[in-house]
Amino acid sequence: MTVTRTVNPSENSVEAPTNGLFMDADLSLDFLRVVEQAAIACAQTMGQGDRHKSDQVAVEAMRREMDSVPIDGTIVIGEGERDEAPMLFIGEKVGRAHLEANGHGYPQVDIAVDPLEGTNLCATGAANALAVLAASESGGLLHAPDIYMEKLVVGPSSKDVVDIDAPVRFNLRAIAQALGRRVEDLVVMVLDRPRHEQLIEEIRSTGARIRLIGDGDLSAGISAAVVGSGVHAVMGTGGAPEGVLTAAAMRCLNGEIFARLVVKTPEHEARCRQMGITDFKKVYRSQDLASGERIVFAASGVTDGTLMKGVRFFGDGTRTTSVVMQTHPHQIRFIDSIQVNTSKNVKIRF
Repeated sequence: MTVTRTVNPSENSVEAPTNGLFMDADLSLDFLRVVEQAAIACAQTMGQGDRHKSDQVAVEAMRREMDSVPIDGTIVIGEGERDEAPMLFIGEKVGRAHLEANGHGYPQVDIAVDPLEGTNLCATGAANALAVLAASESGGLLHAPDIYMEKLVVGPSSKDVVDIDAPVRFNLRAIAQALGRRVEDLVVMVLDRPRHEQLIEEIRSTGARIRLIGDGDLSAGISAAVVGSGVHAVMGTGGAPEGVLTAAAMRCLNGEIFARLVVKTPEHEARCRQMGITDFKKVYRSQDLASGERIVFAASGVTDGTLMKGVRFFGDGTRTTSVVMQTHPHQIRFIDSIQVNTSKNVKIRF
C-alpha cells in the first residue's frame, strides 16, 4: 500500500532531448524500492549503538535490491572510505546487466549512494538518519574524492544573492532580504564540529539562530531548499560525496549548493587527480556537481526527521516515508509506503 503526494515545481518545464536509454526509462520507483529496503534494514539496528553494523546491513540491503533494477549501473560515489565503513565501492557494477549473460541493452546509469546518511544518528536513535541515492545518465555526476568540502546551501529565493567567499554577515543579510525577513529570523544549520567554532561565532554575532547537528548535512541541505522547513541555510565543511548528493537534490528542488574541495595535503591532491579534478580552488554549483540532463534522487527516513518520518514496525508490516525527486519530468513525490506481511489476517494501521 502506497500513498503518494506529488509536488510539481515547474508546470511549464521544457522536455530535454533524450540521451541514451536511461532518458526513456522511469526508474524512480525502482530506486525508491532500493532506499526503502536499505532504510528498513538499518532501522532494525536503530539505537543499538553499533554504527558499523547499521552501515553494514544498509549496504547489504542496498546492493541486493540494486541488482534487481533494470540498469547497467556503476557506482561513481561509494560509501564509507574515510571512516573505514563497509561500502558499495567506486566502480562497482550494479543492476541486472552485470548478473545476466546477455545483459546488453540496459540503460547505463551512474549512481551515487549513501546507504546510511548519519550512522551515528541511527546508532543512537537520533533524528534525521536517511538512506539515500542519486542517479543520472553516464557522466552526469561528479566523481568526487572522499575528502572534505566547504559548503553553502540555500533555497530558491536566495541562490542568486550569496557567495561562498563573502563574509558570513553579508550572506545572511542577503538571504534575509531575499526572504523578506530580519537576519534575527534566520535559522542556519551547522555541523557541530571543532572546525566550525569560528563560523558559529560569526553567525551568532549577526543575531541569526543556529541549529547544531551531530551528523547529516545532506538532510540539512534538503531542508534548506524546502519552504516551510524552518531552515534557511546550511554552512560549513562536510564530506564531498554528500555534496554531490545534495547537488542532485538541489537540481530537483531549484535550490543551490556552493562548494569547494578542501585540498590540504599531497594525498588529497592525488585523490582529486585520480577523479580527473585538477582545479583545486574551483567553486562548484549544483549544475557542476550533478550535471546530468535527468537526475533522480531518492531518500527514505530511517529515524524521524524534519521532512520524513523514520521506519515504523508493526505486527503485520513495515511503514516507510520517502521522497523521490526527478528533473524530467520535474516533480517531487513524498511517498508513504506500507510493506505488508503475507499472513491472511493482516491489519493495516494509519
